[in-house]
Amino acid sequence: MKKIKNVAFFFCGFVLFAAFVTPSFKLAKLKYNGGGDWYANKTSLPNLIDFCNKNLNLNIASEEDIVEVGSSDIFNYPFIHLTGHGNIIFSDVEAENLRNYLIAGGFLHADDNFGLNLFFRREMKKVFPELDFVELPFNHPIYHQKYNFDKGLPKIHEHDGKSPQGFGLIYKGKLVCFYSYECDLGNGWEDQEIYNDPELTRQQALKMGANILQFAFMQ
Repeated sequence: MKKIKNVAFFFCGFVLFAAFVTPSFKLAKLKYNGGGDWYANKTSLPNLIDFCNKNLNLNIASEEDIVEVGSSDIFNYPFIHLTGHGNIIFSDVEAENLRNYLIAGGFLHADDNFGLNLFFRREMKKVFPELDFVELPFNHPIYHQKYNFDKGLPKIHEHDGKSPQGFGLIYKGKLVCFYSYECDLGNGWEDQEIYNDPELTRQQALKMGANILQFAFMQ
């Protein structure tokens, strides 16, 4: 099984490496089939990367890559991000590839951009049929990295008037996928003029995104 490249940077002294070696690596947005808009939120990851480079002392490449679910290139990225509003379809080969990636040390953050929930949960059952999403408690470390979120995910945009929830897939004690639901973190990372969100709201979204990245690299 392939291993995630650069994974040594994230295990065994992340802060030490970040401070003295400053490795350069890339994040990727996950491209999937099914007709859903996997390409949504075009400015979100570059803005999150810029925020993390400045506030977590990282050196992530400024632009994200695009990687397909079934591609072997997925193993080049320690962190992949999935978003959209609609349908998702993973073939059996794609589901197996994603499973191998996550078991090998990769991390998936999925952000419901409204309308993703049913399809994402269905397809992730192909990836981990033995696992169910569990809601993470507010004391989970993902909410308490550099920034503390004592009430869990911040609410960025309204959808159905529901409270935001953070769900996880936990494989052999390790969180391999974090799913932000009824929150719209990715919209909060977008350029301010796109949604005209208050700066405080955008900062909350970016800080929570930074927590997700930091947790993924340090767990």
